[in-house]
Amino acid sequence: MTRLRLVGFSANIQRPSKTRTLVEAIAAEAAVRLPVEVRIFDLVDAGSGLGGALSRDQLSLPARRLVEAVEEADALVVGTPVYKGAYTGLFKHLFDLVSPEALDGKPVALAATGGGPRHALVVEHSLRPLFGFFTALTVPTAVYASDPDFRDGGLDSAAIRQRVAEAGTQLADLAGARAAASAVGLARVAGGAR
Repeated sequence: MTRLRLVGFSANIQRPSKTRTLVEAIAAEAAVRLPVEVRIFDLVDAGSGLGGALSRDQLSLPARRLVEAVEEADALVVGTPVYKGAYTGLFKHLFDLVSPEALDGKPVALAATGGGPRHALVVEHSLRPLFGFFTALTVPTAVYASDPDFRDGGLDSAAIRQRVAEAGTQLADLAGARAAASAVGLARVAGGAR
Protein backbone atom coordinates (compact mmCIF):
# COMPACT_ATOMS: atom_id res chain seq x y z
CA MET A 1 0.00 0.00 0.00
CA THR A 2 1.28 3.47 -0.88
CA ARG A 3 1.94 5.69 2.10
CA LEU A 4 -0.96 8.06 2.59
CA ARG A 5 -0.42 11.74 3.39
CA LEU A 6 -1.61 12.56 6.90
CA VAL A 7 -1.52 16.26 7.72
CA GLY A 8 -1.84 17.50 11.26
CA PHE A 9 -2.82 21.13 11.73
CA SER A 10 -2.60 22.95 15.04
CA ALA A 11 -4.24 26.37 15.07
CA ASN A 12 -1.87 27.68 17.67
CA ILE A 13 0.35 30.69 17.09
CA GLN A 14 3.21 29.47 19.24
CA ARG A 15 5.44 26.43 19.57
CA PRO A 16 5.44 24.35 21.66
CA SER A 17 1.74 24.24 22.45
CA LYS A 18 -0.75 21.91 24.10
CA THR A 19 -2.76 21.87 20.87
CA ARG A 20 0.22 20.68 18.84
CA THR A 21 0.95 18.01 21.47
CA LEU A 22 -2.62 16.73 21.08
CA VAL A 23 -2.51 16.82 17.26
CA GLU A 24 0.85 15.00 17.23
CA ALA A 25 -0.46 12.33 19.61
CA ILE A 26 -3.50 11.57 17.44
CA ALA A 27 -1.38 11.52 14.27
CA ALA A 28 1.13 9.18 15.94
CA GLU A 29 -1.67 6.77 16.90
CA ALA A 30 -2.90 6.72 13.30
CA ALA A 31 0.65 6.19 12.02
CA VAL A 32 1.05 3.09 14.19
CA ARG A 33 -1.92 1.50 12.41
CA LEU A 34 -1.54 2.69 8.82
CA PRO A 35 1.45 3.48 6.59
CA VAL A 36 1.30 7.26 6.44
CA GLU A 37 3.64 10.15 5.82
CA VAL A 38 2.92 12.57 8.66
CA ARG A 39 3.41 16.32 8.34
CA ILE A 40 2.44 18.62 11.19
CA PHE A 41 1.82 22.33 10.74
CA ASP A 42 1.04 25.12 13.15
CA LEU A 43 -0.82 28.29 12.29
CA VAL A 44 2.45 30.13 12.77
CA ASP A 45 3.78 28.27 9.68
CA ALA A 46 1.45 30.38 7.53
CA GLY A 47 3.40 33.47 8.51
CA SER A 48 1.92 36.92 8.56
CA GLY A 49 0.49 36.53 5.05
CA LEU A 50 -2.63 34.65 6.15
CA GLY A 51 -4.42 37.35 8.11
CA GLY A 52 -4.14 39.98 5.39
CA ALA A 53 -5.27 37.77 2.53
CA LEU A 54 -8.85 38.30 1.45
CA SER A 55 -8.64 35.64 -1.26
CA ARG A 56 -6.36 32.74 -2.21
CA ASP A 57 -4.47 34.77 -4.80
CA GLN A 58 -3.42 37.17 -2.03
CA LEU A 59 -1.85 34.45 0.14
CA SER A 60 1.86 34.59 0.85
CA LEU A 61 3.85 31.53 -0.26
CA PRO A 62 4.00 30.00 3.27
CA ALA A 63 0.26 30.48 3.77
CA ARG A 64 -0.51 29.06 0.31
CA ARG A 65 1.62 26.00 1.03
CA LEU A 66 -0.28 25.39 4.26
CA VAL A 67 -3.67 25.62 2.52
CA GLU A 68 -2.43 23.31 -0.24
CA ALA A 69 -1.10 20.78 2.31
CA VAL A 70 -4.54 20.64 3.94
CA GLU A 71 -6.26 20.22 0.57
CA GLU A 72 -3.85 17.56 -0.73
CA ALA A 73 -3.81 15.42 2.41
CA ASP A 74 -5.42 11.99 2.38
CA ALA A 75 -6.45 12.47 6.02
CA LEU A 76 -6.31 15.29 8.56
CA VAL A 77 -5.91 15.78 12.28
CA VAL A 78 -7.17 19.26 13.09
CA GLY A 79 -6.83 20.92 16.47
CA THR A 80 -7.46 24.38 17.81
CA PRO A 81 -7.11 26.18 21.08
CA VAL A 82 -10.45 27.51 22.32
CA TYR A 83 -10.86 31.21 23.02
CA LYS A 84 -14.12 32.49 24.45
CA GLY A 85 -16.02 29.37 23.44
CA ALA A 86 -14.88 29.09 19.80
CA TYR A 87 -12.01 28.18 17.52
CA THR A 88 -9.52 30.91 16.67
CA GLY A 89 -10.31 33.52 14.03
CA LEU A 90 -7.24 32.72 11.94
CA PHE A 91 -8.15 29.02 12.05
CA LYS A 92 -11.53 29.86 10.51
CA HIS A 93 -9.91 32.24 8.02
CA LEU A 94 -7.56 29.49 6.81
CA PHE A 95 -10.49 27.12 6.25
CA ASP A 96 -12.42 29.92 4.52
CA LEU A 97 -9.66 29.79 1.89
CA VAL A 98 -9.75 25.99 1.50
CA SER A 99 -11.70 24.82 -1.53
CA PRO A 100 -14.89 23.09 -0.31
CA GLU A 101 -14.45 20.23 -2.79
CA ALA A 102 -10.95 19.49 -1.51
CA LEU A 103 -12.21 18.02 1.77
CA ASP A 104 -15.15 16.06 0.35
CA GLY A 105 -15.04 12.58 1.88
CA LYS A 106 -11.67 13.22 3.54
CA PRO A 107 -11.21 11.54 6.96
CA VAL A 108 -10.66 14.11 9.72
CA ALA A 109 -9.96 13.72 13.44
CA LEU A 110 -11.00 16.74 15.52
CA ALA A 111 -9.30 18.06 18.65
CA ALA A 112 -9.33 21.14 20.83
CA THR A 113 -7.61 22.46 23.94
CA GLY A 114 -8.78 24.96 26.51
CA GLY A 115 -8.18 26.24 29.98
CA GLY A 116 -10.93 24.18 31.56
CA PRO A 117 -13.86 21.85 30.99
CA ARG A 118 -16.42 24.52 30.09
CA HIS A 119 -15.06 24.68 26.51
CA ALA A 120 -15.32 20.93 25.90
CA LEU A 121 -18.33 21.12 23.59
CA VAL A 122 -16.60 23.41 21.09
CA VAL A 123 -15.59 20.33 19.13
CA GLU A 124 -19.21 19.23 18.70
CA HIS A 125 -20.78 22.67 18.36
CA SER A 126 -18.16 24.43 16.23
CA LEU A 127 -15.64 22.08 14.63
CA ARG A 128 -17.92 19.24 13.58
CA PRO A 129 -20.40 21.57 11.79
CA LEU A 130 -17.54 23.34 10.00
CA PHE A 131 -16.21 20.08 8.59
CA GLY A 132 -19.76 18.94 7.89
CA PHE A 133 -20.01 21.91 5.52
CA PHE A 134 -16.98 20.52 3.69
CA THR A 135 -18.61 17.03 3.65
CA ALA A 136 -15.49 15.69 5.32
CA LEU A 137 -15.75 12.38 7.19
CA THR A 138 -15.09 13.30 10.81
CA VAL A 139 -14.26 10.37 13.06
CA PRO A 140 -16.73 9.70 15.87
CA THR A 141 -14.28 10.25 18.72
CA ALA A 142 -13.23 13.87 19.16
CA VAL A 143 -10.60 14.84 21.73
CA TYR A 144 -10.78 17.81 24.06
CA ALA A 145 -8.07 18.38 26.64
CA SER A 146 -7.72 21.16 29.20
CA ASP A 147 -4.77 22.44 31.19
CA PRO A 148 -4.96 19.80 33.97
CA ASP A 149 -4.63 17.04 31.31
CA PHE A 150 -1.03 18.07 30.53
CA ARG A 151 2.17 17.88 32.53
CA ASP A 152 5.68 18.86 31.46
CA GLY A 153 4.62 19.34 27.83
CA GLY A 154 2.94 15.93 27.48
CA LEU A 155 -0.45 14.35 28.00
CA ASP A 156 -0.86 13.32 31.63
CA SER A 157 -4.48 12.10 31.64
CA ALA A 158 -5.12 8.40 31.06
CA ALA A 159 -8.68 9.21 29.92
CA ILE A 160 -7.40 11.67 27.29
CA ARG A 161 -4.72 9.23 26.12
CA GLN A 162 -7.50 6.65 25.65
CA ARG A 163 -9.55 9.09 23.55
CA VAL A 164 -6.42 9.92 21.52
CA ALA A 165 -5.92 6.20 20.84
CA GLU A 166 -9.58 5.81 19.80
CA ALA A 167 -9.49 8.85 17.50
CA GLY A 168 -6.19 7.74 15.92
CA THR A 169 -7.51 4.22 15.36
CA GLN A 170 -10.75 5.49 13.83
CA LEU A 171 -8.83 7.86 11.56
CA ALA A 172 -6.49 5.09 10.39
CA ASP A 173 -9.40 2.71 9.78
CA LEU A 174 -11.35 5.29 7.80
CA ALA A 175 -8.35 6.47 5.76
CA GLY A 176 -7.31 2.87 5.06
CA ALA A 177 -10.82 1.88 3.97
CA ARG A 178 -11.09 4.95 1.74
CA ALA A 179 -7.70 4.19 0.12
CA ALA A 180 -8.67 0.53 -0.42
CA ALA A 181 -12.00 1.51 -1.99
CA SER A 182 -10.23 3.98 -4.26
CA ALA A 183 -7.73 1.31 -5.33
CA VAL A 184 -10.56 -1.13 -6.13
CA GLY A 185 -12.34 1.57 -8.13
CA LEU A 186 -9.18 2.34 -10.11
CA ALA A 187 -8.61 -1.37 -10.77
CA ARG A 188 -12.15 -1.74 -12.08
CA VAL A 189 -11.74 1.27 -14.36
CA ALA A 190 -8.41 -0.08 -15.64
CA GLY A 191 -9.93 -3.56 -16.12
CA GLY A 192 -12.89 -2.14 -18.04
CA ALA A 193 -10.61 -0.18 -20.33
CA ARG A 194 -9.01 -3.32 -21.79
